[in-house]
Amino acid sequence: MITRLDPTRRDETARPATPVAIDRARELVEPALHAAVDLLTDSRMRLIAGYQLGLWDAAGERAPGGRGKAVRPALVLLAARAVGGRAEAGVPGAVAVELVHNFSLLHDDIMDRDVERRHRPTGWVVYGEGQAILAGNAMLAAALETLLRDDPHHDRTVPALLACVQRLISGQSADLALERDDTAAIEDVLAMEDGKTAALIANSLELGALAAGADTAVVARLAEAGRLAGLAFQLVDDVLGVVGDASVTGKSSSSDIRAGKRSVPVVAALRSGTPEGDELADLLRAAPPETDVEVERAVRLVVTAGGLDWARREAERLLAAAHQELAAAGLGADTATHDAAQDLAEVLDFLVRRDW
Repeated sequence: MITRLDPTRRDETARPATPVAIDRARELVEPALHAAVDLLTDSRMRLIAGYQLGLWDAAGERAPGGRGKAVRPALVLLAARAVGGRAEAGVPGAVAVELVHNFSLLHDDIMDRDVERRHRPTGWVVYGEGQAILAGNAMLAAALETLLRDDPHHDRTVPALLACVQRLISGQSADLALERDDTAAIEDVLAMEDGKTAALIANSLELGALAAGADTAVVARLAEAGRLAGLAFQLVDDVLGVVGDASVTGKSSSSDIRAGKRSVPVVAALRSGTPEGDELADLLRAAPPETDVEVERAVRLVVTAGGLDWARREAERLLAAAHQELAAAGLGADTATHDAAQDLAEVLDFLVRRDW
């Protein structure tokens, strides 16, 4: 049986430590990630892809900073181990999901006009929009090539990744359509986030299980656990987009408020039926808040209308459901798989219990 963290004992003031499994995954995957970037035949594409992945700075020199948490690669490797395979079996899938994740971020930053990610300028700011778009396309191609070349189960993993990319694109399209949509319901936003964010986290567990040869029922359980945890992860991201610390998140403070995004906390506040929700609707109706005073007012209204509390409660509910799916998958039949399943549960908790 997989145990999970007791939310009643959660220390709301403590920053969660990065699970050891994530650091181990980074060490195992990074050489293969370099090899995947080397698959790109154009030197400009290699430069931009490596910058986006945090492998080097804007000039192509090794430098600290700019790397993601490597959570998705860790999920791939842990899923492979949890179903009885070796972590190495999941490396091609881990590389593929990291490439797809960063290809999507590269394009998202252009669409959202974000100028900072991971405490440094975004790819399009450094290299230009056109080159950044092309580099994202190249990273997607490298992800597929990595699976086809290195994964013995590519007949199962490639279709799974392609289906995920379709969902991701659909989610991003919905995100653009929902911007400043005053009629958006919470269900609309959750459906968008299911594609934009949860799909790739679900696919991370799916690819790991497929690479280890797991049967269809187990793969489905793990994918659903990933989807639920992915939604919870995005809800926390939405909260941080309203009240996150820019020095920790690597994004501008109150970035979603400034962009006028209809994230879950914002829509929950707008649909709260409270005077604060009505006041927020009036504030956001014309245009996104521009001045610091307007932004602070919008943040206060989201908080007092209950938007943040709703999102946090829903994230906890989704996380609990994700753990139930893991338990139903029947993982941990022996010591090795039990330890991997425990690590997997810990990483899912880390996704949601975070401030980054």
